[in-house]
Amino acid sequence: MKLNLLQIILISLILSTTACGQENEQAHQPETLPFVFNDSLKPLRALVDANLQQELTKKLNTKPKWVKLINQKKMAIGLVDLRNPYKVAYARVNGNVMMYAASLPKIAILLAAEDALEKGELEYTPEVKQDMRIMISRSNNDAATRMMDRLGFKKIESVLTDPQYALYDDDFGGGLWVGKRYSKFGERYPEHIKGLSHAATVSQVCRFYYLLAFGKLVSFERSKQMLAIMGDPELHHKFVNSLEKIAPKAKLFRKSGSWQNFHSDSILVWEQDGRKYILVALVEDPDGEKIIRDLAYTIEDVLRSYSPAYADKRIN
Repeated sequence: MKLNLLQIILISLILSTTACGQENEQAHQPETLPFVFNDSLKPLRALVDANLQQELTKKLNTKPKWVKLINQKKMAIGLVDLRNPYKVAYARVNGNVMMYAASLPKIAILLAAEDALEKGELEYTPEVKQDMRIMISRSNNDAATRMMDRLGFKKIESVLTDPQYALYDDDFGGGLWVGKRYSKFGERYPEHIKGLSHAATVSQVCRFYYLLAFGKLVSFERSKQMLAIMGDPELHHKFVNSLEKIAPKAKLFRKSGSWQNFHSDSILVWEQDGRKYILVALVEDPDGEKIIRDLAYTIEDVLRSYSPAYADKRIN
């Protein structure tokens, strides 16, 4: 079959556009964290993706117990696809439902400490450095309490409610809060919406990791330092238990929490040429640890369904 000149030109344009698209997709694959991103950063709430939301809801609905917990406001999930920093996709279920989160809000202590270090309000001694690390990697309560005593409740609150971060916001159900030392002793400074002492919403925790990944928490260098502290978790349960099997080469940045029936986990998954996403879960149930482990596999299915190319090329 002979092609006329117009057909040849059209085919050439299609092939050129496809090649450019592939090159752009590869160019959008960042190699290091935090992302070097020169454009203005859009609010995460503005990046809800209808297709990702549909896939997340559909997959969760296959689990009757999860549906029951979700309907009772006892299970919340947040997912952020970061593969293309210029086209971030976000989905959530019960995103603004604030729940008791046990040790997960220790990330708020870390943020307040980095803010204090940046402003010269806290000295970066070997003891502070060690406490910041084990407070996150081992979820050490004594280290967290020492850091809180160095900072004070008012400092932590001022950072969480700072408009620059707004990680606790009355207009969005509250969010991250630390209002009690991780000790049997000491006063409580509960947040005012539900009266919780250690609280979180999945939307606000997703925002924490989103801002962190783009170097927007305190400063680029402070964000980089926080990522170093949160990397290589020393507790291998919940999301980490599953992801070490699913993606053994992935870099994991993580903070979890558990107390009685309250289980929480939050993670930034980073593969050099593969998975790049944030996943957060809050669950109130005796089997919460197992639910969170199983959720990691369900999220793999969500990402496969959401993007066939993602599945074919990057989800192994």
